Amino acid sequence: MEYVTLNNGVCMPILGYGVYQVTPEETERCVLDAIDVGYRHIDTAQAYHNEEGVGNAIQKCGVPRSELFLTTKVWISNAGYEKAKASIAESLKKLQTDYIDLLLIHQPFNDYYGTYRAMEEAYEQGLLRAIGVSNFYPDRLIDLCQFVQVTPAVNQVETHVFQQQQEAHGIMKKYGVQHESWGPFAEGRKDFFRDPVLNAVGKKYHKSAAQVALRYLIQNDVMVIPKSTHKERMVENFQVFDFALSEEDMEAIRALDEGQSLFFSHYDPKTVEFLTGLGR
Repeated sequence: MEYVTLNNGVCMPILGYGVYQVTPEETERCVLDAIDVGYRHIDTAQAYHNEEGVGNAIQKCGVPRSELFLTTKVWISNAGYEKAKASIAESLKKLQTDYIDLLLIHQPFNDYYGTYRAMEEAYEQGLLRAIGVSNFYPDRLIDLCQFVQVTPAVNQVETHVFQQQQEAHGIMKKYGVQHESWGPFAEGRKDFFRDPVLNAVGKKYHKSAAQVALRYLIQNDVMVIPKSTHKERMVENFQVFDFALSEEDMEAIRALDEGQSLFFSHYDPKTVEFLTGLGR
């Protein structure tokens, strides 16, 4: 496993296991499988409705809590100081842990400044080892960084070979915020796993398109949290530390970047209306 050191000195695995869209019924089994494979970073969220399953797995896995890295996220409906504070306590309870390694604001909507104040307070109390954001585009990330007491440690945004977030990556570097990818496989869109460039590169290293895509992001200092409910895929996604892409291969993959989301844009009014509607 490779690690990144966050801006407050906390070490975080560069590869984790994400449980987005994993059903509550399957979460415990999947997280136990992931930990058995070797994953030590588990990424969940209040909005995924599976924090309890993660907590159950953490209790049963046999791995010391100190060796695990747990991420969860405050949802829009829990925004604002008081609601966020209560939701942090609820997440700790559901995860069955005394502290959360990384807590993120899930979306840049509602009173996220109030949310961040609650997170800063919990951070100072030792309930959170690191705090950050998710889905913050450069404008809102800069705004937040300029006025908070604790600079966000992480920004988790859509990042894959077709949307590499190169400009945003530079902004994060400037402010000392670690870039983390959600959707590293673009959820299979654009026939991701059959992409000719990824497969041609993979053939050189006897690796799959998925492994090449993860390795590309890791070599660009982007943390990744691939999700699968199948243990054999978890194993495959974990086997990305025994090879390195050449600069020629990196350039070929860099050329796949289209610079646009394959999911949604926070600059689109309809998207904002939809997401904010979920938080009411």
